[in-house]
Amino acid sequence: GAGIVASAPPPVVAEPVTPPAPPPVVATGRSSVVGGWTATDANGSCRVSLTSSPTLDLYRATTSGCANKDLAKVSAWDFRDGEVYLYQSGGTVAARLKQAGGSLDGALSKSGASLSLAR
Repeated sequence: GAGIVASAPPPVVAEPVTPPAPPPVVATGRSSVVGGWTATDANGSCRVSLTSSPTLDLYRATTSGCANKDLAKVSAWDFRDGEVYLYQSGGTVAARLKQAGGSLDGALSKSGASLSLAR
């Protein structure tokens, strides 16, 4: 009789596995917001600079060309609990902003009007 010949299964060739690309790193923290920004609110836009120079327990901030009086008085800033706080002289919080991609979005404290800072 004729025997049944079992053949080995063909070898399995594994496709090279490319791991997925890591998600983009979104910088968070104080150092990621240091630098020059264009602030935009209902009154228009102006320049805001957040420095790494300490001033008491905060960091120095400067503004130029701001029509909004509260924003024009900003002299310091801090990064706390994932938010950027802009302060006027005397410690009054002028605005609170959260990182949103490459910008900072939030509101002016006194009026509640929206405020956005972009690079």
